[in-house]
Amino acid sequence: MEQSRLTNISPLDGRYARKCEPLRELFSEYGLIRLRTLVEVRWLQFLAAHPGIPEVPELPSVVSDFLNKIVDDFSGEDARKVKDIEATTNHDVKAVEYFLADRIGDSADLAALKPFLHFACTSEDINNTSYALMLKHGRDQHILPALKEVTGKLYALSQATAELPMLSRTHGQTASPTTLGKEIANVVYRLERQMKLLAEVPPLAKMNGAVGNFNAHVVAYPDVDWAAASEEFITSLGLAYNPYTTQIEPHDWMAEYCDALARINTILIDLSRDVWGYISLGYFKQRRVENEVGSSTMPHKVNPIDFENAEGNLGISNSLLGHFSAKLPISRWQRDLSDSTVQRNFGTAVGHAFLAYQSLLGGLNRLDPDAGRVEDDLAERWELLAEPVQTVMRKNGVTDAYEQLKALTRGEAITGEGMAKFIAGLDLPEADKAELAKLTPSNYTGIAVALTKALKN
Repeated sequence: MEQSRLTNISPLDGRYARKCEPLRELFSEYGLIRLRTLVEVRWLQFLAAHPGIPEVPELPSVVSDFLNKIVDDFSGEDARKVKDIEATTNHDVKAVEYFLADRIGDSADLAALKPFLHFACTSEDINNTSYALMLKHGRDQHILPALKEVTGKLYALSQATAELPMLSRTHGQTASPTTLGKEIANVVYRLERQMKLLAEVPPLAKMNGAVGNFNAHVVAYPDVDWAAASEEFITSLGLAYNPYTTQIEPHDWMAEYCDALARINTILIDLSRDVWGYISLGYFKQRRVENEVGSSTMPHKVNPIDFENAEGNLGISNSLLGHFSAKLPISRWQRDLSDSTVQRNFGTAVGHAFLAYQSLLGGLNRLDPDAGRVEDDLAERWELLAEPVQTVMRKNGVTDAYEQLKALTRGEAITGEGMAKFIAGLDLPEADKAELAKLTPSNYTGIAVALTKALKN
């Protein structure tokens, strides 16, 4: 069967290919090969600029421009050439080295560079640095911007509904009122805190040879401070330097990154389920889309599919992120290859998360709060005032305040008149009774409005 989006195994490359397009250049096989090429070229340029390595000539601008062009203009055709070489070498990183050697050619200006391609490197020097760049750029260019769109929409919704009183439910039962905006503000605050933590995870990398000790480096150039040189190179790429590794950078930071992203996804699963529930209660209406069908048999339905899709994709992402976090920091002795095939799935985890963020944004853009429905659900819940009434009674020394309100309200339908009569009969200071008499289910919201409006985005 001819390969097409209809025959792709992963829905990220089939059904959802268009939505994942922004990730493709970075997280694909092409993206990994391009980053490996970048690291190899930058290492060669770094060696040429190092005063302790005279055998690599200082690069004239024309040569430096030529090397930069290999990186800047790296194409799909270039990646295919690397894959063709790999078909012979059966080694993906060595194939990049051979590709670069072929591009450099045999001219006199460039011939002296060839021996210093991949100089003193193990494959993991190139791979760990490439993956660090991949995850860093993925976070900074795609994940965080998408999340900022979601939090921006949530923030706007929280402010628009800051004063809309809403019935709370704890254990699924009626509870002290809040406002719709305050509940959304809670999510915004949670997300922004976790986004900050994700942004602060340092992408670590190493460039220290076969087992992390610069063994070959020191034999070739004993007078070079290789630890300092390696740190200089890694930081020049915008990465953080790890001085203590085996053959592989131990991937602890990758676990931190995956855990941070998974916590964000978990918050969004929580949001997706809550909004789904509020839609079911009628607190939100969903704007209809012309010609959209909600059910193959029930024409009336407008389903909350965006929030359901988000929940499902976030779950898939978190399953992978959890495996990455548990697996990647573990390697037998100085190196085994079990991390290699796992890391190739970073794009799958990020892709499902990115897809979920788009679904959430689409769903949020379709929501309209139904203020009347929200207020009606709260209006006759006078039993909720049992909490403030018994609290004021306690303040005034009534020892059985809780028990009195429990007898009045637990499992009972309480009217406004009934609550007013109870308050009027209490042996309390008139000022306290007057304040209690002003309470309604809709205005008993504490400082929810102030808290919501104090939130910064």
